[in-house]
Amino acid sequence: MSNDSKVLALKYRPQNFDDLIGQDVVAETIINSIMANKVPNAYLFTGIRGVGKTTIARIVAKALNCSNGIKNKCKKCDNCDAITNSNHIDVLEMDAASRTGVDDVRELIEFSRYGPTSSKYKIFIIDEVHMLSKQAFNALLKTLEEPPEYLKFIFATTEIKKIPVTVISRCQRFDLSRIRSSELFNYIKKIKDKEGGIISDDALKLIVKISEGSVRDALSLLDRALLTLNSKTELDLKSAQKIFGFFDKSQLIDLFEFILKGDEIKVIEIYRKIYDQGVEPKIFINDFLELLYYFKNIESLTLESTNFSLNDQEFQKIKDLNKNLDPSVLILFWQFTISTLDELAIVSNQHLSMEMFLLRLMHLSSIKLDKNTDINSVTENSVKNKEINDQSKPINQIKNIYQEEKSKPEIHKEVKSEKKISINSLEKLIQTCFDKKEIKLKYELEKNVNLVKFEKNMIEISFNENLDKNFVKDLSSKLFDWTSERWIISFSQLKGDISMKEKEQKLKKSLIEEAKNSKIYKDVINNFPDAELIDINLKGEEELND
Repeated sequence: MSNDSKVLALKYRPQNFDDLIGQDVVAETIINSIMANKVPNAYLFTGIRGVGKTTIARIVAKALNCSNGIKNKCKKCDNCDAITNSNHIDVLEMDAASRTGVDDVRELIEFSRYGPTSSKYKIFIIDEVHMLSKQAFNALLKTLEEPPEYLKFIFATTEIKKIPVTVISRCQRFDLSRIRSSELFNYIKKIKDKEGGIISDDALKLIVKISEGSVRDALSLLDRALLTLNSKTELDLKSAQKIFGFFDKSQLIDLFEFILKGDEIKVIEIYRKIYDQGVEPKIFINDFLELLYYFKNIESLTLESTNFSLNDQEFQKIKDLNKNLDPSVLILFWQFTISTLDELAIVSNQHLSMEMFLLRLMHLSSIKLDKNTDINSVTENSVKNKEINDQSKPINQIKNIYQEEKSKPEIHKEVKSEKKISINSLEKLIQTCFDKKEIKLKYELEKNVNLVKFEKNMIEISFNENLDKNFVKDLSSKLFDWTSERWIISFSQLKGDISMKEKEQKLKKSLIEEAKNSKIYKDVINNFPDAELIDINLKGEEELND
């Protein structure tokens, strides 16, 4: 360990396999391969930041070049010491983020032509290897596949998807996992004791939560906490929350309880206290989403599985509140909260937007959904004000804003339709779209809509993720223009019939199979063996049968 360093992440950086935490399987596999003398041409380590990719790369380099051999558990030799200090003549570390070009790789390959000077292997460690250019990867391929016996590559990356498959296939890949919360907690607690810091367990658990499984992040936060400490004062949870910009989860649970009760004054009061603590709206939103997850899944969770996000009292309070809570309301809250993230990107005063968000949640909490109503329709369409205020009346159908009657008297201009059209089926609706040259609506109906029910002035559908967000609004408007009548368009959780386009493709596939069994097709194949039937005219079905 480099005790001269004042930064904890470097001071306590693992120097051998025994020092590693959370990567036991990876360490054991590498040790076994070295002891069995089955060392791959190249190692590839991938994972999130701070889980030990570069650290393990250096440890592997030391294990391969150690003068005493891996079996003897070397304490310190010239090779290991030089690799630790990054000045070993046969171990070259390269940062691909700053040396991305093909010329850099060619220089590296040229350098690899010469054997090691003072150790068994010449080793190239390339950090953030995904930053290499396409040409650089191509230049590396041949050397990777058939390198000299003395040459080994060790790659580290956080973006495995950016590395060509041809490169990955030539490496022995190791996926480094996030460090478990309990393991990381014990690790930083030991370091805190070594540094003589006085920090409560709850504050350490907050550090673990913020670090999200990254050892480097946890040590950096611990470093910050120790620097803030008075030598005789313990850093407790409240102080840690102020330092790191996080707030007490019990405040958020209280706020959620008052949202369900509809207590507007208390909700705004608690939120403003949280805001005054320096909590950014986006952090508040993300913590609120996390709380919704716990409410939805509290029965299947244990206190340990919440990754130190909750203490005993908070966990129990969520469990108690959840007993009388409708799960559909939680899902509605989740989708509404996600949509609010987009709103934060366009408003100038995010604080005001958050207050309005909480007020809207209070109204949404009173909604009871019909079992066949898709919750997406609630967040995308408006709900009648009188229905929201009257909690005794369940909302059985969420209507589009264009279909609702105004609550105040208004002078309606007479709508004159050129000619009233009767639409009594999805097929008729699609044909009408075609006749009226509404090609976009026709495309959506054929491609992205699954019909559940079609009745007079009412269409119930399910849809796929590609459906245009303005589909309901546009279709409602056109239906009114064509029929001079109001239509209700609702989303259903039922799967519904397959789309018209899928029906057409299914029919075409069936006709092609039928055609291949016909005498005409067999005669054509006999005369033209290379011929292939790739399409068939649906209108020619009767002719084919004849």
